[in-house]
Amino acid sequence: MSGPAPSGTTRVDALVVGAGLAGLAAAATLRRAGRDVRLLEAGPRAGGVVHSERIGGFLVEHGPNTLRVPGPARAALAGLQLEPCLVAAAPASRRRGLFHEGRIVPLPTGLASAVRTPLVSTRGKLRILAEPFVRRGDPSGETVAAFVGRRLGREAVERLVGPFLTGVYAGDESRLGAEAVFPALVEAERRSGSIVRGLLARGRSGSMVRRLLAPGPSAPASLPALPGIYSCAGGLGELPERLAADLGESLALATPVTSLARDGAGLRAETPHGDRALWSDRLVLAVPAPAAAELVRELDADAAHALARIDYAPIVVVHLGADPAELREPAEGFGFLVPRGAGLGLLGCLFLSNLFARRAPAGQTLLSCMLGGTRWPQAVELPEDVLLDRLRSDLDQTLGLRAAPRPLRTVRWARAVPQPGPEHPRLVAGIERRLGPLGVAVAGGWVRGVAAADSLASGVAAARQLFPDLAGPSAATG
Repeated sequence: MSGPAPSGTTRVDALVVGAGLAGLAAAATLRRAGRDVRLLEAGPRAGGVVHSERIGGFLVEHGPNTLRVPGPARAALAGLQLEPCLVAAAPASRRRGLFHEGRIVPLPTGLASAVRTPLVSTRGKLRILAEPFVRRGDPSGETVAAFVGRRLGREAVERLVGPFLTGVYAGDESRLGAEAVFPALVEAERRSGSIVRGLLARGRSGSMVRRLLAPGPSAPASLPALPGIYSCAGGLGELPERLAADLGESLALATPVTSLARDGAGLRAETPHGDRALWSDRLVLAVPAPAAAELVRELDADAAHALARIDYAPIVVVHLGADPAELREPAEGFGFLVPRGAGLGLLGCLFLSNLFARRAPAGQTLLSCMLGGTRWPQAVELPEDVLLDRLRSDLDQTLGLRAAPRPLRTVRWARAVPQPGPEHPRLVAGIERRLGPLGVAVAGGWVRGVAAADSLASGVAAARQLFPDLAGPSAATG
């Protein structure tokens, strides 16, 4: 670290702003390595959108419901000693549905079911199978719709990929960027001229359907991915709770950073509390992109402008308790998604009480329903009674209701899920190039993946970016 802190400030080895999963992971990584770190969070609790709550015997999630564990995330979880918390979902998690022509149809999970599925016509299936013979193109700057349509045909976009991305991004495949959402598939075409040939060349001979329906980054890691999906016994909220408990006094809640400014060789962070600002020459910025834009405006106007270009989709999550006998269609498997053309406000509904123990009282089913997204952004502002009426109507069309389910909790997120567009990778790279020389690393769901696991991994990566001596297998495994 450089020289002494300016007068009137308290010096620390590193500052972290934002105590969502990314900020918690960054701060915990640094603290475990013996660094003097201070984590500042504007809200009254740690975890950001990750929060679990028990209501009348039901366990509901305010944000993400499950966790996939690719290699980078597993390395992060292991290094933070969180891997023992994980509980694997029941085999029912492999069964997922799509509302199609008035009924819920199982999504294909392999080649045999893909051949039989009514979701895609025979012509559409033949078009998908022809992918290895499609001429190589340039996916740079393409949307998901353009890339998948070019490689696999329009039916694959409209009936498979588009609906699935609704469940991940609550977004629009014609606006999401292929390089950000499907980096492994884009890389496969660039390297081999074909998605199929590229994946086979890398030894990834798993189902093409599974590869298509598993968006997100594919960075190398020192540990292999864990198959399937996971949560914790007490919900995903256990992850931030454990990290926050480990941080102790290094975590300051209800302490917003009101300004960031260059001060000598480092950065000065002002807060409303106390008479001394915090100072460090290394800082992890782990807040949503709009908040990050405001904080760095005085540091680098171009970086702030780029951050302000990153859009978010709003989401309303409505949790309902239902008697399975009151549903004409069985609530089986993981849940179901609703395609754009169905004309419903409902994006999808999850049946998490099928997957994890103690999510609902005996004889009851937990329905976690998502509305809004880029398809219906006004939903986040509607009154409760209007939302519930619309939701009951949509559930009656999809599951069939003999009686109205019991409302448990409605959660509204005006900025829920980042929407990485076609230029997103270059936008993020530019932000990192401008802020890196200032001693600032960025982390969070807007950086390189919107999933909870991506946020965790990004926090660890940001800590190692600031302190390169933390990098390497020993750091990854704790």
